[in-house]
Amino acid sequence: MIASRFIAARRTVAPPWALVFGLMVAAVCLVPPVYLVVRAGQSMETVSEVLAARSTLELAVRSIALSGLVTAFAIAVALPLGWLVERTDLPGRRTLGVLVALPLAVPSYVGALVFISALGPRGLLQQALEPLGVDRLPSIYGWPGAVVVLGVFTYPYVLLTLRPALQGLDPRIEELSASFGHGRWTTFRRVILPQLRPALLSGGLLVALYTLADFGAVALLRFDSLTRAIFISYQASFDRSRAAVLALVLAAIALTVVVLEVWSRAGRRHDAVRGSGRAAARITLGRWRWPALAFVGLVIALGVAMPIGVLGYWLVRGLAAGEATRGIGAAVTGSLVAAGLAALVTAVAALPVAVLAVRHRGHALSRAVEVASYTGYALPGLIVALALVFVSIRLGPLYQSLWLLVAGYALLFLPQAVAATRVALGQIRPSMEEAARGLGRPAWQVTATVTVPLASRGIAAGAALVFLTTMKELPATLLLSPTGYETLATRVWGASTEAFFTRAALPAIVLVILSTLPLLLLSPQVTRRRWLRRWWRA
Repeated sequence: MIASRFIAARRTVAPPWALVFGLMVAAVCLVPPVYLVVRAGQSMETVSEVLAARSTLELAVRSIALSGLVTAFAIAVALPLGWLVERTDLPGRRTLGVLVALPLAVPSYVGALVFISALGPRGLLQQALEPLGVDRLPSIYGWPGAVVVLGVFTYPYVLLTLRPALQGLDPRIEELSASFGHGRWTTFRRVILPQLRPALLSGGLLVALYTLADFGAVALLRFDSLTRAIFISYQASFDRSRAAVLALVLAAIALTVVVLEVWSRAGRRHDAVRGSGRAAARITLGRWRWPALAFVGLVIALGVAMPIGVLGYWLVRGLAAGEATRGIGAAVTGSLVAAGLAALVTAVAALPVAVLAVRHRGHALSRAVEVASYTGYALPGLIVALALVFVSIRLGPLYQSLWLLVAGYALLFLPQAVAATRVALGQIRPSMEEAARGLGRPAWQVTATVTVPLASRGIAAGAALVFLTTMKELPATLLLSPTGYETLATRVWGASTEAFFTRAALPAIVLVILSTLPLLLLSPQVTRRRWLRRWWRA
């Protein structure tokens, strides 16, 4: 009893390195909301007018509802996908396990354009059905299109945090439940699902915040949301004070979601989500094998096959029309450099935040640091970019530099790395770290030699998420890139806004291909190969 109380007391005392660096990360993350407060405070009349307007309430309700529906859609898709790939004898599950994560490589605005072109009222599908007498398909614009498109291209956020949790489940608990006479469904609902709750909450939080901050897809699908109103205020009417107030409303909604997610984890222990050193037996699907395979195939068709097919169609038409492909090499280099630096910086910044959230959640500042780390992700990229421009102009050397662009990416996508790292840390037995401390090692050395190696897969998964999302980020790239610096995202958007989407097809395909590489390398099916494990350890 005395030993357990001592260990519990040690967990409430945060190590100095984690506390100092965590507070530094939180301070940087608070720059965008502070900028919004300062900007909105310059016109109190505008603040009262915007907050009292009925349209603001309607936009807030629509944004919240869309975020909830997309999150529910993503969980409803990711949970059965993860279970089928990781725990059943699904035919071709290794290949399918790689393919189901690939929709994350498709930018949401590209996905929206693909869906509109293929499934819209006058899209490719309608043209193919026209000889059969089909003159018009149901409209994809508005609620249906926004929920489906964002759900299809964001469910991998849940899937990538869920799969490590499924791999770490202790099969002895399932065997114990079966010994008491419980069936598979009862065991899943009452034993397994509660253990997967942290991963579902972490992935669902990423989906919810991504949906709240998305602009490209909702704009193309003609869905009125807070982000669309903010961009219109900035780009059309140049009313920065009104946009700042609307962004504050959006930030308040996002922070409320984060606080609710953190509160739902408060006081709950999930130590059971740890493996026993052996893999669980594969579940035989039997007669459900082919319906399950059809479900997985439908998801892959919508998220992978259709975007590649439609982009390939546009590429062929563009090449036939003689569209220029000059400059694609510079755009590829720019994207890889910026995304690689952002992934490295963000993974390092996420570590102290995750350590405080998991190992020292009883500390007074742990939750504050974790909540602060989500502020940038909840805001549109344009708002974060303008805040950094506002600060960098006063700092001098950072303005119009590559490091300012990397800082913008880190602010926007830090929660992705935090979520993956937090799940990985939650599966490490605290007793291993306590044993290292008992041998006289300082806290920072225990983290470097014990915690980080054990959590390396989660840290790498978080870095991969940041790399993927950075490759697709558009508004922050447009505002923060140094003069003449081009990425694949800016090249795709520039051609699309000029109504030359055939010219945007090649950089869009290259963007998708490059974005799939981290997913392939980090896929469990790929990393089981011996040569890749040796390379990873080296």
